[in-house]
Amino acid sequence: MKRRTFFATALVAGLGLTVQARAATQWDLASAYPAFNFHSQNLAQFAKDVDAATQGELKITVHAGASLFKMPEIKRAVQGGQAQAGEFFMVSFQNEWQPFGVDGLPFLAGNYDEAWKLYQAQKPALQKKLDQQGMVLLYAVAWPPQSIYSNKPIHSGADLKGLKWRVYSPTTARIGELVGAQPVTIQEAELSQALATGVIEGLITSSATGADNKLYENMKYFTNVQAWIPKNAVVANKKAVEALSPAARDALLKAAAAAEQRGWEASRKVDADSIAKLKAGGMEIVEPSAQLKADLAKVGDTVIQEWTAKAGDEGKQILDAYRASR
Repeated sequence: MKRRTFFATALVAGLGLTVQARAATQWDLASAYPAFNFHSQNLAQFAKDVDAATQGELKITVHAGASLFKMPEIKRAVQGGQAQAGEFFMVSFQNEWQPFGVDGLPFLAGNYDEAWKLYQAQKPALQKKLDQQGMVLLYAVAWPPQSIYSNKPIHSGADLKGLKWRVYSPTTARIGELVGAQPVTIQEAELSQALATGVIEGLITSSATGADNKLYENMKYFTNVQAWIPKNAVVANKKAVEALSPAARDALLKAAAAAEQRGWEASRKVDADSIAKLKAGGMEIVEPSAQLKADLAKVGDTVIQEWTAKAGDEGKQILDAYRASR
């Protein structure tokens, strides 16, 4: 009887150690956006879903607001294993690999349905590239469409000439050059200060970024050009994913798929809510004039042609797949 009790106790202890070992897997997920941003809220729910689905085998701590790494550092931190996971704004890395910037091409995809089709066309190449860089694509979520903020009415491309223009990607910098603006690189965390001190006088960004940063305190006009719909990618270090048990890995990917669907749905709602907040804050919401649309379309054609030349066959395949799906 004592011997049976001993073995039973040892078995229970062993099982306890196994559960403890699995529960000890801790991931850090770096993000640059404030905790109240819809992307960050989605990340927080994703982490909860993974914890529940793995029964504590994998716990993900979300570090919002660039508290772990600054925005430009996050992708490299995940590649190098300094963080097991992270979120990065893909268009900012276009110079590293041109297809990262396909969803920042002006007037290629101007609504959510088109943006989703563009993502599906981009996804195979994106997954392959991230795999080569030692990462796994967990999911990607769109920002609301990008529009123009300014202190003066923008009726045509000529009205952008000489404006100190905030840029966050090669495409926004190139647009600034083409319209004769003065490009100034400003990260989102520095945006409010840059506006308050006059470092920038105009910018193109989403309604959500405008509402989050209370741009109505420094900007008067929101011209709803809906130029493009860029995405954040949430990625994980490949070795960290491979180190998980098969069950935990499966649960991680299922939670990621749910986060992607939830995030795209949230983005649509956030766009409408954010525009309402901008209006309530005193910002004038303006639909673009025919002249402005025509001027920006010309700029868009130039940018797309230049991108296609740089992106080569890989870029052409993405555009062909997207256009075939429309």
